[in-house]
Amino acid sequence: MAKLYEIRDPIHGFVTLTEWERDIINHPAFQRLRRIRQLSMTDMVYPGAMHTRFEHSLGVMHVATRMFDSLVDREKLFLQSDAVGFSENGLERDRVIVRMAALLHDCGHAPFSHAAEYLMPENPKTGKPFKHEHFSTAIIRTLFKDVIESHKENQNHGIRADDVAQLIDEDKTVSLGRRALWKSLISSQLDADRSDYLLRDSHHAGVAYGHYDLDRLIVTLRVGVSSEDETPFVTIDESGLHVAEALIIARYMMFTQVYFQKTRRIYDLHLQDALRSVFNGKKFPAPDTKEALNIYLDWDDWRVMGSLKDKKGGEAGRKILERAHDRMVHRTVENPSGEDIKAFEEKKTFLKEKIPETISDCAQAEWYKMKGNEIGILTDENKRGFVELSKKSNVVKGLMACEQMRLYVPRSRVDEARRLLSKGKV
Repeated sequence: MAKLYEIRDPIHGFVTLTEWERDIINHPAFQRLRRIRQLSMTDMVYPGAMHTRFEHSLGVMHVATRMFDSLVDREKLFLQSDAVGFSENGLERDRVIVRMAALLHDCGHAPFSHAAEYLMPENPKTGKPFKHEHFSTAIIRTLFKDVIESHKENQNHGIRADDVAQLIDEDKTVSLGRRALWKSLISSQLDADRSDYLLRDSHHAGVAYGHYDLDRLIVTLRVGVSSEDETPFVTIDESGLHVAEALIIARYMMFTQVYFQKTRRIYDLHLQDALRSVFNGKKFPAPDTKEALNIYLDWDDWRVMGSLKDKKGGEAGRKILERAHDRMVHRTVENPSGEDIKAFEEKKTFLKEKIPETISDCAQAEWYKMKGNEIGILTDENKRGFVELSKKSNVVKGLMACEQMRLYVPRSRVDEARRLLSKGKV
């Protein structure tokens, strides 16, 4: 029997690893995640939020495994039926792939996670910037290829780096066959990623907004079948309706109270300005060669903060180092009307004329996407039929997307800005 290792985690207790997974974790490209903060500069507001993508990745692997095992335990007869066609060995092999995909899903994050994504170069295939997922899949297929494919524990599985990357890859032209079922454990509105980060971010920030019943969520997972193409995918049974609602509400609360908190947002903007100075207006290299990936991976939070300490981040870098951030002087409601947006734009124009350093921000997010792959609620166990969560839950259906807009000015000009806004013709 293969030797197992344990890592103590503040959210899930002990996370168990195989020797193969430990060797992947010890790879320099994964160890880099110790130097990538999960929540950028959120510690400027919530001092405990210093956790990293490293521990989150371990947590996602743990949750994805629990989800996988729960589904196989409850749905094994169906999964091994002629309708789906999994074999015992196939399920064992897929479990390894799911764990690796969950473990490596964030290995391509930029410094300070999402805050530096505006430095991503343009993807010539789409005309849009690359996402961190593109870097993750490229890193898996190149830098992790040897430790995945040549490891002694892979002798009986024949797992390729591409098998792992495909569960993360957003390329919809790639057919995963039966393994498409597991993709939703890695990336969906019911995935292990958000299941972990809501609890983890809430814990480290010291708030209760991200709490929900993970144990209940896991035991209510089921397999549904699409009526369009008969593809199996992960759903939740009707007894799990309320825990699904709780997951969405937890996400809504974490975004509005933590991720979109006014001071946290301005530090993201200051960091972006500082990085423009550090990078002299350049972008990260495209993830198309091993050399480019190594250049990209050489950037982490430590290197960025060293650059700011060396005064390469300009005025924005100084504000970060001294915690002398700009202050908010005006904001809209979370869901502004057309009139609210028009009034905001008038105030922004007016204030920029008087105080050119004025910074505007728009915090946008959907808590639950009602277009595309909704969370399915299993309603017919025999036929594997389901209905979308939004049709069963008025709570979820009523959660409007956020589009809160804010204006910030330098600390020395706050009183002036508020006086102008109160006396101006806007």
